[in-house]
Amino acid sequence: MSRSQGIPQSIHDGDWTRRDWLFGGAGLGGTALGLRGLSAGQSVTSSGAALGRAKSVIVMFLGGGPPQHETWDPKPQASEEVRGAFGAIASKTPGLFVGELMPRTAQLTDKIAVLRAMVTNDNAHSSSGYQMMTGVPHIPLNAESAISKPPNLSPHWGAMAKYVDQQFGALPQAITLPNRIANMGVIPWPGQTGGVLGPQYDPWLLTCDPSKADFKIPDLALPKEVTERRLDKRLALLKEVNRRADRVADSSAVARLKRETQQAIGLLSRSKSGSVFDLSQESDATRDRYGRTRWAQSVLLARRLVEAGVSLVQINWAKVENEPNGGSWDTHDKHNDLLKRYLMPWMDQAYSALLTDLADRGLLDETLVLWVGEFGHTPKFNTRAGRDHWGHCFSIALAGGGVQGGVVHGESDDRAAYPVSGRVEPRDLMATVFHCLGYSPDTELHDTTGRPLPISRGRVIDQIL
Repeated sequence: MSRSQGIPQSIHDGDWTRRDWLFGGAGLGGTALGLRGLSAGQSVTSSGAALGRAKSVIVMFLGGGPPQHETWDPKPQASEEVRGAFGAIASKTPGLFVGELMPRTAQLTDKIAVLRAMVTNDNAHSSSGYQMMTGVPHIPLNAESAISKPPNLSPHWGAMAKYVDQQFGALPQAITLPNRIANMGVIPWPGQTGGVLGPQYDPWLLTCDPSKADFKIPDLALPKEVTERRLDKRLALLKEVNRRADRVADSSAVARLKRETQQAIGLLSRSKSGSVFDLSQESDATRDRYGRTRWAQSVLLARRLVEAGVSLVQINWAKVENEPNGGSWDTHDKHNDLLKRYLMPWMDQAYSALLTDLADRGLLDETLVLWVGEFGHTPKFNTRAGRDHWGHCFSIALAGGGVQGGVVHGESDDRAAYPVSGRVEPRDLMATVFHCLGYSPDTELHDTTGRPLPISRGRVIDQIL
């Protein structure tokens, strides 16, 4: 993965998609007139050899909040109202015990670093999720059903990865799948877009179900009304538009437009990108190893996407229909039943398959894998046999990409309620992620008005590197 020291001037097209550039009703003749640019001279700083060499990041985002007690921070000596119905099992790492419902993962902890004292101090899905994905606390905290609006427009980590990378291959550099995270299914959380960087840095959202036999990406095919001949004519017209634009516009701006156009064309070429989404190329044994659910097959697809050069892929938990709590990890009701019946088994199977698959392919050292949610769960059960929201102390895990395996950083109290040591915040996680990718926390980004902002105001978690 290239690490450019100079970021070229950026052209973007507002809310238009690449598909709109080629097939939108406005036509190609008007596209060269509505271009806007960011300030030139944007730079990326580096502190040298100490920075990581990861090429990509896979984020497994377990929406609803995976519980710390039944995963990475079991409390077997606590009372049942705290520890829950499940015990702890020894892992491959001496002295590290994990929840009994993750037996496959327990055998891979030599590749995993666990953080047991992550803190957002926010108990609302929307605002705590915003903080986890941007590294910036929401204003105010505990704002449920929050939406993207000032002052909460910090960019998603995928948007920042896209900004600093600036590669223009056949695929976008940041992709989210198989769905956007939204409260009640209709109110998208803030922090999932380019925010102040501009919409051209939005991660590409793929709403899909890779587990279906007829799975395909609709936008990777020509519309029915556009024949190959018609496409050729439009591309010829585009070539002429670009030739004329060279005479009237800044050359770096035109170069950026050409690269984006070529990416859009590449997305329509099966030879360049379509085959990445063809899971039939995977063996049945591999697909079975991940699991045949929508979420698990999305995890497999994420592996294929980073192999194809995508910088950051976020896999959001796909809610399960006709289950309590929307089929998410938001287990206010029937916590133990849901964990045992499908939440933990599906996660354990797909997560362990991904780590094993990446290691077998020689990709784990250059792929950082995050296991996260927006928060954890309360130390005690509620009256509905569930656990409620808890952002005051919870666990996450990192693997690959320069992270030292077999490490536990941070300690919670005897109820996994508050940190005792090793407290970290999302801003520290953000600093660590980009450190692994080769960028220091003070690397400057510029918003749409040219104002600088750092990747993170946190510190790199050296203890796990």
